[in-house]
Amino acid sequence: MKTLLWILPALLGLLAVLVLAALVRTLLSGAKHSEWKAKIQPEREDLYAGKLSRMVRCETVSRRDEDQREKFLTFHKLLEELFPLVHRNLEKTEIDGNLLYFWKGKSSDRPVVLMSHQDVVSAEGEWLHGPFSGDIADGKVWGRGSADTKCSVMAFFQAAEELLAEGFVPDNDVYLSSSCTEEFGGDGCPKLVAELKRRGVKPYLVCDEGGAIVQEPIGGVKGHFAMIGVLEKGQGNLVVSARSGGGHSSYPPRNSPIARLAAFVSQVEKHSPMKAAFEPEVEAMFRTLAPYGPFAYRLLFGNLWLFKPLLKVLLPAISPQAAALLKTTTAFTMQSGSDAANVMPQKATVTVNLRYIPHQGMEASNEALRAVAKKYNLETEVLNAYDAMPPVAIDSDAYRLVESVVGEVFPGLPACPYVMTGGTDARFYQEICDACLRFSPVVYGPEQMKGMHGLNENIDTFSLPGAVDFYKTVIRRNR
Repeated sequence: MKTLLWILPALLGLLAVLVLAALVRTLLSGAKHSEWKAKIQPEREDLYAGKLSRMVRCETVSRRDEDQREKFLTFHKLLEELFPLVHRNLEKTEIDGNLLYFWKGKSSDRPVVLMSHQDVVSAEGEWLHGPFSGDIADGKVWGRGSADTKCSVMAFFQAAEELLAEGFVPDNDVYLSSSCTEEFGGDGCPKLVAELKRRGVKPYLVCDEGGAIVQEPIGGVKGHFAMIGVLEKGQGNLVVSARSGGGHSSYPPRNSPIARLAAFVSQVEKHSPMKAAFEPEVEAMFRTLAPYGPFAYRLLFGNLWLFKPLLKVLLPAISPQAAALLKTTTAFTMQSGSDAANVMPQKATVTVNLRYIPHQGMEASNEALRAVAKKYNLETEVLNAYDAMPPVAIDSDAYRLVESVVGEVFPGLPACPYVMTGGTDARFYQEICDACLRFSPVVYGPEQMKGMHGLNENIDTFSLPGAVDFYKTVIRRNR
């Protein structure tokens, strides 16, 4: 007891010293501000918005298990009309509606792939502007695909078109890649990757959608930031089943299938078996953003060496977005039971969608969920799953290239590494490329974030010239 009485004040004293050191460090480091403002270029905006508008008007909703190649061939004809120099000078390969263009450079040592998808999700509900109207109004292009992601497709095609008009020859080979199955995770992009493998191409850099120029990426951090995706979480779908002998609902048994499933769901929701931890890329993101936040934010996230254990516990309880960055997430999305209101089900199920984090990957996360399911006499079946992708090194040459291009094209815009919680086609390219970065050089404010896969999708026309210049500069700077 005497030893404890001596140790406790010493530990408290040490903690006070560490907190004081963190306070002093935060005060000395000072605050930063994101100073980027969009450059308004009316003539270029009008030109690019007009092209994007026509691309939006060409409906390219993709659906699993349907042959829709003819629909995408119609879209390809539009691309030929909008970007004639690209189609006159680049080698085009079409595979089941998926597109690959090859622009021969002076060297094949550092090929770069610029990519984004042609397909879009369906559009239900009441829209302010028709989902395939392509209306240009209030400084925006409206319609499905305007933000996700025909804006990027337009931008890199236009970048190549303008460079070709100048007679520019790239120092290294350039590929423009666009699948038509991204929205349902289909086999379009894998077919393009297989074609590049057949040619023996190993890209130096792949630049796909994912991150973007985001307004206030985390609550309290004001301004715009170029969020560059360096890590993509894995994804899986598991079906959890409960069985019984069925029977009439007038004499229900205890521990019925739905009751056991409900208890299981409640257990996972209240006491998640998934472990929270800071991936190195997440630490880098918070360290980068810390100086741009209020003092409390700068203190906590600017001193992860001290506050990381505390934040690991607090963040998942405060914010679903933060939880998604720190651990494998579990979302219960579908359920089934009896076909009749007065019949006990012989089998009931819930489906859980998981997004795997590297420190508790696919196998470990699935096993953690199985262990909870066994307590309630439940079965689990993996419908489909793939693990988290290997991260792109933040100190790699490819990341620094993109970071420097951001600084050149968007002066005053901070660049920040970012962890992708959703899925992209870029994951297929990781088989042949070590630097698959997820970054669309367009501005996504709250309105754009809400509209993707939702109602009233749109993109601000002021962000289009910068997107074109970003891709032009990547091509020029890849020497």
